[in-house]
Amino acid sequence: MCIKLIYGTYTGNTENVIDNILLSVLEDNGFQVETIGVHTVTPEDWNHDKFILGIPTWYDGELQSDWEDYFNLFKAISFKDKTVAIFGLGDQLGYDEWFCDGVGILAKVVIENGGKVIGLTEKDDTYELEETPKSLVDDSTFYGLCLDEDNQGELTQQRLEKWITQIKEVF
Repeated sequence: MCIKLIYGTYTGNTENVIDNILLSVLEDNGFQVETIGVHTVTPEDWNHDKFILGIPTWYDGELQSDWEDYFNLFKAISFKDKTVAIFGLGDQLGYDEWFCDGVGILAKVVIENGGKVIGLTEKDDTYELEETPKSLVDDSTFYGLCLDEDNQGELTQQRLEKWITQIKEVF
C-alpha cells in the first residue's frame, strides 16, 4: 500500500520522528512510503488518494513556516476521494491552548474540501491540557495524532504504533 507522507519541519523534531520511528513502523505494517517536504510539493504530488501529513505547531497556534507558505495553495486542493491522516508535534505544557493546532487547521481544510480525515485519537489522561486547542474535534478527540517531544518523548513510539495500527485498517 503506497502512502504519500508530506511534512514540514523547522527544528528537526518532526523529521526526526519520521526518520527514526514513523517510517519503520509504517514499513513494518506493509506501507510503502514516499516522503516529501511540503516546501518541495508540486500539484502532481496531490494526484494520489492516501496521505499522511506531518506538522509541528509554532508559538501561539501558528502553522510551521513551510506549511504557512504553502497554506493558500493547500486550501485550493480538492480532497474529494482522498483519505488523509494527520500527525503533529506541539508543547502541551508551555502552549496547551495551542497544542498541535496545526493538526486541526489542516484537518478542517481537508474536510471542507471533500476529503476524509482518519486517525482521530483519544485525548486520554496522559495529555495535560487545561485549554481546548484547535487540534480537538471535541473535548476528548484529536483530529489526528498529537505528539509532545518536548515533554513526553518517551510516549512517541507507543502512540505512533497504536495510531498506525488504527489507520492501517482504514487505508
